[in-house]
Amino acid sequence: MSTDLLVIGWVGDGAMRMEVAEVERRGAELVGEGMQVGASYGLWYRLEPGVLTVQLLGEAPRVIDLGDADFFDLAWSPLFNSLPVLRDGLLEAGSERTYRMRWVDVPSLQVQLSEQRYHPQGGGRVGFQAADFTTQIQFDEDGFVHIYPDLARRI
Repeated sequence: MSTDLLVIGWVGDGAMRMEVAEVERRGAELVGEGMQVGASYGLWYRLEPGVLTVQLLGEAPRVIDLGDADFFDLAWSPLFNSLPVLRDGLLEAGSERTYRMRWVDVPSLQVQLSEQRYHPQGGGRVGFQAADFTTQIQFDEDGFVHIYPDLARRI
């Protein structure tokens, strides 16, 4: 398993949005920082074990603790869908997993718990469900989102 830094970028699928992140795998954990730019906001974030720092342009940074959640999930960010896939090896077909996510809305930065289900179907395809929303996410061989329909595509 490599610990090299990796720069990944996505563009919005049907929306004016993009994200660039520099990440590093440390065992089963992912650390790094990135920037999201939407039509009406810019957001910087840093992901560290147990802590997510977010900052909208022109505002003070906000530090969010993971608490009793399994992972963070940052709205509009395909990077955060990789967290359970990388830790639990969800690229191959297997049983559905349910996670408690510390979900951060963008751009309001309101935080709430969200139950999410990941159903690994093999070939890098993972079924995803949160409340009544469902989709099929395609991951690359390294566990990073390649295509998240109606959200983002890797560049």
